Amino acid sequence: MTAEIPSPRIDTSRPHPARVYDWLLGGKDNYPVDEAVGAKLPPEARDAARQNREFMHRAVAWLAAEGVDQFLDIGTGIPTEPNLHQIVQGVRPDARVVYTDNDPIVLRHAEALLVSRPEGATDYVQADVRRPDEILEHARGVLDFDRPIALSLIALMHFINDDQDPYGIVGNLIGALPSGSWLVLSHASSDLFPELSDQVTAEYARGGIKLGFRDRAQVTRFYDGLELAEPGLVTATEWFQGTPPTSEPSGIYAGVARIP
Repeated sequence: MTAEIPSPRIDTSRPHPARVYDWLLGGKDNYPVDEAVGAKLPPEARDAARQNREFMHRAVAWLAAEGVDQFLDIGTGIPTEPNLHQIVQGVRPDARVVYTDNDPIVLRHAEALLVSRPEGATDYVQADVRRPDEILEHARGVLDFDRPIALSLIALMHFINDDQDPYGIVGNLIGALPSGSWLVLSHASSDLFPELSDQVTAEYARGGIKLGFRDRAQVTRFYDGLELAEPGLVTATEWFQGTPPTSEPSGIYAGVARIP
C-alpha cells in the first residue's frame, strides 16, 4: 500500500539526489540533468554508492536475523533490487517496512516495485526528512511503536546542512522510537579523502545540490546516547557481522546502534 497523496509533477529540469544515486548505481530511472552531475563525479563516487548499498544490505539482514521485524527507511531512493524489504523479508517474511522519500519519481516506482510478501507489509509515503513529524504520523499507521523499529538513514544526512538542524531531526526521529530500536546510518566523510570530498561537493553544488559532508566526530554525534554495535563507527566496507566483505577503501562512515 502507498500513502494516498496527489501525484505531483516530476521536475526534470533540476537534478535530484535520488536520481543521481540511481545513475551512480547503473540504473535507468534518471534524467539528463542527473546524469550530467553523476558523469562529472570521480570514479570513486560509483564505488561509494555500491559500498553504501552493500552496507545497508548487511546491516538490515543482521537486524532481521536478530529479531527486528519493523523498519522505517527514510531517503529510500529509486528502488534498486534487492530492496530493503526484500532483504529483511528474506529473513523474516512477516517484516513490515515503511519507505519515505521526497522525490515523486520514487513514489511512482514504489507503487509498482515495493511489493511485500503476503505475510508482511510495505508502505510508502512521499515526505521530507526535514519534516519528521509527518513521517512519524504516517509510520504509526503501519508500524507498532510499542515494539522495536529499525530507523534507516542511508546516505541521507549529508544532504541536510547544518543550518537545517540535522542532529535535531535525527534526535526527533530517535526520540519517537521505543527502547530496543535501532539506528542504521551511513554518511559521506569529509576527512577520510578530503580532496575527493571537495571535488564531489563542488560537482553537486554546480548542479544546485548542496552537500554537508562531515568528519568522524561530527558523524559520531548522530549516535549520542546510543549503543553502537560492533565494530562501531567504521567505513562502509569495514562494517560487517560474520563473513567480511571484500576489503577496499571507502569514504563512507557507517554504523548501527541500539536505542537504550
